[in-house]
Amino acid sequence: MKILWKYHIDILAFGLGLFFTYVGILHFIDPIWFTPIVPDILPFSDIFWVILSGFPEVILGIGLLIPKTRCLSGKLTAILLVLLYWGNLNMWINNIPLDGITFTTTDHIARGLAQILMIAIACYIGGWFKISKN
Repeated sequence: MKILWKYHIDILAFGLGLFFTYVGILHFIDPIWFTPIVPDILPFSDIFWVILSGFPEVILGIGLLIPKTRCLSGKLTAILLVLLYWGNLNMWINNIPLDGITFTTTDHIARGLAQILMIAIACYIGGWFKISKN
């Protein structure tokens, strides 16, 4: 258990970093998949915003994997997650399907909780709060 605690931030950063890098790359491979949730109020095309948001996801994902950039990347990832939730909220409010599937209220609440958990993990990695081992 002591070994796990000693490396828990590395494990969290590695998991979140891989996830963000993967999802960010998907923004370039299949941008059309992400376009339905882009809020209509934004100027320019949906593809523009999908591609643009892919860059910080990949950069911050890689930053979480590198110990020297992990703290800053954690802070910036938390901020990015707050900004990106706008798309998820748009999906919920406007009942937008993804892959032809319309999510239930329970699904949207679960997605919101997952987003909050990722924000908390990113803040923790970024050093904005600490968890005592005791």
